[in-house]
Amino acid sequence: MNTQSFTGFSREVRYDRRRWSILMEKRRRALKVLTDLQKCGVLHAFAHGSIARGDVDEDSDVDIVVFDSKSNSIVAYCLEKNGYSIYSVSIVQATPRHTPKIYVYLDALEELCVSIPLVQLSPMEVEYYRFSGMVGLEDIVANARVMGVDKRLMLIAPTEFGHTEFPVIGNEGYIARVLGISLASVMDRVEALSRRVEEGHTGLFIKIELPEFEQLESAIDKLCVENSLFRRRVEEYGLCT
Repeated sequence: MNTQSFTGFSREVRYDRRRWSILMEKRRRALKVLTDLQKCGVLHAFAHGSIARGDVDEDSDVDIVVFDSKSNSIVAYCLEKNGYSIYSVSIVQATPRHTPKIYVYLDALEELCVSIPLVQLSPMEVEYYRFSGMVGLEDIVANARVMGVDKRLMLIAPTEFGHTEFPVIGNEGYIARVLGISLASVMDRVEALSRRVEEGHTGLFIKIELPEFEQLESAIDKLCVENSLFRRRVEEYGLCT
């Protein structure tokens, strides 16, 4: 069990041996993916979320994001070349104003995922990853953890023994400063995560599952025809014929 103490609105969480072991195993999986991608020339790849902050549990996902929107086929080739099995592929767009992404799941439970934006991310969308915590290959090798915000809207700050938690709501300006991101990004994420809790589901605008990566191009063409909001977000990049 974790030993927890409380000071005002903050909370200290101490990890037991089992939790450290879970973190090490999940980071080992992330390190392998990031290393293999780098060997293939995919340089702008990062692990994000709880694996970057350190506050993992058995059910935590291993999420990798590739920022280069032109590397879809390279990533797929690289993963298959290095012996990964691609269990499923999805096209996901959170809202009409957000960039559509490809999610490539590398295990049957969909716990290991590599995501690639279909087109260039906006500066605010890049900050979303820093909001939740983001580390690169060198950070994982150095056993570095970073601050970030979890789904409960608590700032997770790593410590030698585990982490401390601090509420984001009511402290948005401070959170923006310590994470080095804009206040607008913090407020946007607070609104989105609060709405998700209230509605009880992700509320994704688009989520289409594909049986294999080779069907990606035809699925994009179909979305361009059938969904004007999707088309509006990607056509300037030449994805819609």
